[in-house]
Amino acid sequence: MAANEDQEMELEALQSIYEGDDCFKELGPTSFQYRVGGNGDPKAFLIEISWPETYPDGPPTISMNAFFNNQISPAVKQSILNKLQEQVDANLGTAMTYTLFEFAKDSKEELMENHQPYSSAVAAGNETTIETAMPTSKIKDKKEQLTKAQKRKLADKIDHKGELPRGWNWVDVIKHLAKTGGSLEED
Repeated sequence: MAANEDQEMELEALQSIYEGDDCFKELGPTSFQYRVGGNGDPKAFLIEISWPETYPDGPPTISMNAFFNNQISPAVKQSILNKLQEQVDANLGTAMTYTLFEFAKDSKEELMENHQPYSSAVAAGNETTIETAMPTSKIKDKKEQLTKAQKRKLADKIDHKGELPRGWNWVDVIKHLAKTGGSLEED
């Protein structure tokens, strides 16, 4: 069989196997992504496999350069790629995309054992420092809730700029302010 026929057969098999799987994404007829780990999993990572024209007789291109993998250190990425390359060498000449994805799923804990979540290495000159950023939960300031009656009362007193509307009876306002000690609230 020609390489293209093998690729067509493997493409059909992958589409059939991963139909409905949110982790699998077909980027093109010869390029695929698979997310190993669930949403919110700090040890999840994304593998991208592309087939050259000579695939499956020639090795596929495996990449972990997706933005999704930015939280993973370069050393851990390289370790994962090395272990996947061992699988490629063992399966050369056969359709192996499914095998590689399944190997990554089955070996996720082993592959990510040296991964430190929420860490990123920053190189500056000859120095390498590790910055650890803990996720912060966003605390929203709770606004005071007004009842409908309070909102109506407020709308009657002021316009959208926070000022009393034109034509307001200022004599009554001054008397009210004197009586209530300077507050526009009704008694």
